[in-house]
Amino acid sequence: MIVAVDTGGTKTLIEAFDDDGKKKFLNKFPTPRDQHEYIKRVTQVIAHHTHPGSVEAIVVALPGPIKDGVVVRTSNIGWEQFDVRSHLQARFPSTNIYVGNDADLAGLAETRALERKHAPSLSLYVTLSTGIGTGVCFNGRLFPSLSRFEGGSMRLHYDGELQRWEDFASGRNFHERYDQYGRDVDDPEKWQDYAERVSMGLVALIPLLEPETLIIGGSMGTHFEKYAHFLDEILRDKIPIPMKTLSVTQAKHPEEAVVYGCYYYALDELAR
Repeated sequence: MIVAVDTGGTKTLIEAFDDDGKKKFLNKFPTPRDQHEYIKRVTQVIAHHTHPGSVEAIVVALPGPIKDGVVVRTSNIGWEQFDVRSHLQARFPSTNIYVGNDADLAGLAETRALERKHAPSLSLYVTLSTGIGTGVCFNGRLFPSLSRFEGGSMRLHYDGELQRWEDFASGRNFHERYDQYGRDVDDPEKWQDYAERVSMGLVALIPLLEPETLIIGGSMGTHFEKYAHFLDEILRDKIPIPMKTLSVTQAKHPEEAVVYGCYYYALDELAR
């Protein structure tokens, strides 16, 4: 059995996969701000729903850069230098514990979900939600050295000052700006404006990484059809050469991508 722990700024979702890859819901609860309470809740849920020795791996997804199983920081939870792997390893000593960035893991799942015979040599996943997260896959697998890469934290010039990309192009900023959620907005001028702000980070990332595929996910990714044509026009105008070979697509399973990414990551690591 593989257990996936999707830790978000508001909720933590725990699900399990059996040997056939069938998913089972275990629990969902508000993410505690206290680190010890978080470990306690995760431990209790897993222990309650599994038998000793039945869990081969636990994969924890976290919204922040990861270094050696330690989440360096999580701006939307308030944790810094939180050694999640060591805490869980102490409670499940015979289980493989893996810790990853949630956008990386979602990108892994969405890359595997692409309808093509071979995985792209390099895919870039961008989640537009409360913040902005980025995940990079090489030949359908995560690249560990980029687990600390947080594209949403890029500093870009916007509105006359240097700002983080996610501070002016995230789903949270969209709601703050228009006092509406994406699902309630049909005004093309608002979506064109949003596409302009999203494009600013992509104009920096796409020429740098030269991905074959760009996948847009997250809560704002579910509304991609409302601004996709605006974004395509902007990118083709600003970076025409990289756009000639880039495929841009909407995430297929934005709500479940992180959990499935945990599962695929565990399979890859266990097979090493």
